Formats: sequence, structure tokens, C-alpha cells
Amino acid sequence: MGAYGNFGRSDQVSKRRFEQLIGNSTALEAVLEQVERVAPTDSTVLIQGETGTGKELIARAIHTISSRCGCPFVKLNCAAIPLDLLESELFGHEKGAFTGAIAQRIGRFELADKGTLFLDEVGDIPLALQPKLLRVLQEQEFERLGSTHTHHVNVRLVAATNRNLTQMVRRGEFRSDLYYRLNVFPISLPPLRSRREDIPALVAHFVDLFCRRMGKQIEHISPETLFALCSYPWPGNIRELQNLIERAVILSNFGVLPNPLPTAAPKDDAIIFPAATTLRDSERALILNTLEAVGWVIGGTKGAAAKLGLKRTTLICKMQKLGISRPHLGGSQEIIEPSPPEPVSLSQ
Repeated sequence: MGAYGNFGRSDQVSKRRFEQLIGNSTALEAVLEQVERVAPTDSTVLIQGETGTGKELIARAIHTISSRCGCPFVKLNCAAIPLDLLESELFGHEKGAFTGAIAQRIGRFELADKGTLFLDEVGDIPLALQPKLLRVLQEQEFERLGSTHTHHVNVRLVAATNRNLTQMVRRGEFRSDLYYRLNVFPISLPPLRSRREDIPALVAHFVDLFCRRMGKQIEHISPETLFALCSYPWPGNIRELQNLIERAVILSNFGVLPNPLPTAAPKDDAIIFPAATTLRDSERALILNTLEAVGWVIGGTKGAAAKLGLKRTTLICKMQKLGISRPHLGGSQEIIEPSPPEPVSLSQ
């Protein structure tokens, strides 16, 4: 699988463009199509999504495939900087501009000149500072704190937030003119629970990543573990999945990845999985058991596709790739010819 994931694209250039963005779900593909459309422009982008959905990775992808690639990519988490220091972080200051300003400081806008500035948690910028941010976005000019000299820059802004800026505007907590200037091209990132078909690939990616870092080797992920990971709601999204997989690799023994999720009391109708030795086998067992549990109904609200969080066409495609046959009455079967397996490495 490697570090690039599988996006349904045949060319290696597209894969390099979206390094570290793992998955081939319809939801992720829609986001990447938006990235490809807006990246060649200099338009401001507002990335919205829950915590842990990978907003910085999307911002980096926009920069990487833009004409500014090779120029600085500068980032700032607006929520991590004390409010009284945020203006200095953004625009810089002169020596003696305020108590403690013992030397001149270059701000992030100057550092990002000719490149891209990524402002994470932009909803945390205080109202008093928002007019100055609006000015630099519209005029590409500003003054450092303690200076009357105007600096001109050429910066492309990508902003991100997990807050509802529209509601903040209504409550008077965010300037409407700044919101409209930021919201030129909005990109909404789906939560992980809306792209469950990407979880097996993400699990394999993080297992490979942490095995390399720790010098360990994972050769087996049980169907039970994979089923649990695919069924979990992931309130912390991809960041939570990454942290739990890191924990699981630390706790692994004999090449087996343990389930890092809290254990729940077993149910009477719990699904019994057959033994499996590879991620492909685990995914095949998961789909087979789900199909059997719903009487081989694929579509509909109670069908296997809905249970697995997949589209009906996606499930059928996976069945074809995994060589899953649908039993018929009288012992005859409709065989779905398997496609060549996609290589998935869980070892170093």
C-alpha cells in the first residue's frame, strides 16, 4: 500500500500529490477533486471539519500542487497562541514595541511571502484583530507592531476551523466581512465514521508506520479486531485511530495486532469469525459474516452495505475483488470472479 494510499488513480504523479492522504472512499475522492480544482489558483480556502480529520494534510496538499510549491508553507495554530501575542505572531513587531519586545521579530505573513500561510483554528482569532487580518487578505499589506512602515507580501491563505463560523457571525463573535473573505472556496472534510471503507487501509498504513518506528513486525490482524475498528464511531477521527494503533503496536506480541478499543460484554448473537492470516482475509471474513448475518441482502437500510458503512456498489466491487460467492437455493452458486489481490504489506 505504501505511504500514498490508493485513490483510484493510475498515475504516480497524482499519488505523490496527495502524500499521506489514505483511502479511496467516495467522500475522500470528492474532497481531493476540490483540492485539485482550487490548488492552481491563489484563492483563499476555508477547510472545515471535526477535530482530527486531517485539515493540515489537506492544506499541505493544496500548497504542494500549487504554483507556490517550493516556496514556504508556514502554519500557525491560532488557538495555541495567547491572545496578547497573536498579533505579533501574525505580523511581527519592532524592538521595544511592548514590554518584553527586546528584539525585532518577523511575523508569519512575512515568513510565508510568495508561499502559503495555513491558519488553523481561525475561529479563535479575537474580534479586535480581525480587521487587520482582513486588510492583509484584501490589500496584501500590513505594519509590524510598533512600526509605521508598510510591508507588502504575496501570500496565499488557507484557513481551517472546527467551529461553525456562520453561527459565530450571527452571535457577533466573528466579523461577517472576514468570514466572506475566508469562505471564497470552502472544503468540508468528512468525519471518519462517514468513510468507514477507508479504515482498513488507514489501519494498515499506521501499523506499517509504527512498526518501522519501533522495529516491530505485525503479520496478523484478526477479523474481530478489524470489525471492531470499522464499527467504532471514532469521535476523535483519524487522529484517534492513529493514537490507538500506536498503542496496539506497542502492546503487540508474536506479530499479532491486539484490539486497542475498550472491550464490551459479548452478545448472544455475536458474530463468530474464522481464523485469518492477512488483512485481505480479515476483510473477506468481515464481509462474509455480515452478509450471512443479514441473509445476503446487499442493499437497503438493513442490508450488508449499510451495516458495513459502504455504498452498495462499493460492497459489490469488494466482493468481486475478494472472490466472494453468493449461495443459491438447490446448491447452485453464482460465482463472482475474483480480481487480482492488491498488495498490502504489514511487515517492515
